[in-house]
Order: sequence, then C-alpha cells, then structure tokens
Amino acid sequence: MAVRSFGRWILMAGVLAGSLGGCANPAADQALFAQNALVGMPKATLLSCAGVPERQAAVDNREFFTYRSGRIVSYPSPSVGLWGGHWGPRYGYGLGYHDWPDYGTEVASVDCEATFTLRNGVVERIVYGGATGGATRLGQCYAIVQNCLALIPPPVPVPKP
Repeated sequence: MAVRSFGRWILMAGVLAGSLGGCANPAADQALFAQNALVGMPKATLLSCAGVPERQAAVDNREFFTYRSGRIVSYPSPSVGLWGGHWGPRYGYGLGYHDWPDYGTEVASVDCEATFTLRNGVVERIVYGGATGGATRLGQCYAIVQNCLALIPPPVPVPKP
C-alpha cells in the first residue's frame, strides 16, 4: 500500500514539474542564446539591427556599445481587509464597505542594459545588467537583441546515427 501511494506522489511531482516547465520565458531564453549567437557579428551589422547605442566608449582596440530597454508593468495588488462585512483576502487598499473589492495596482519597472564589446570591429562579448534581476530582466534584454537574432540563420539539426 505504501509503495502505491509513493508511486502516486512521484506521478504528481512529475506532473507539477512538467507544468512549471511550461512557465519558462522564451524571450529570456532567446536573450541568453543571443550572447553566443551574436559573437562574431560585424560592427556595421550590429548598428543596422540594434541601432545607435545609448553610450559608447573605446579603449585600445576595443569598443563598448551600451543599449538600454525598459518598460513599466502594472498588475492587481492583493491585500487583506474588511469588505462586504467580512475580513479576508481582496484586491485594493484600505477598508471597503461594499460587496465588491477595490482593485489597486502595483507598478514595477523592468529594465535591461546590454553592453556589446567589440574587438577589431567584431562583437566579442555581450553582457546584460540592470536593476531588475533574473528571467524578468533577460526577457527585457530580448527587446535589444531580437532584430539582430533575426539575421542569424537557425541552426541546422544534426541527424542522429
């Protein structure tokens, strides 16, 4: 009996893991892919697909082009309070004395700063930074590199023997 319930637990854990895998951020994945795929791109091509950088600097035979992308996002904010005569979770701020919740919003800034290092007129490295962290920032970094990625041919699948 214990083995049977353990098997169910394993099955449920697998279903949960599979469903969480579906929450991946494809834009973040593409931004990570770009860090390797755009290495070797000529300066003229970079300028044509990414545009004029916000900042640039040159040291010895290296150039640094920095691009920025940002946006403001808002979403409903959960809170707990008295509404409809009951204490409980609701959306909004303050005390509401009616049968529907007040909808408040949280506002956040998402940003990315991508610095391209060029040596002898060719992209050598791409570094992402910014105040936002994780997949959220990487998703915003995709906005910087997406036009350049469109110029990279897709990889040719290698047939399995």
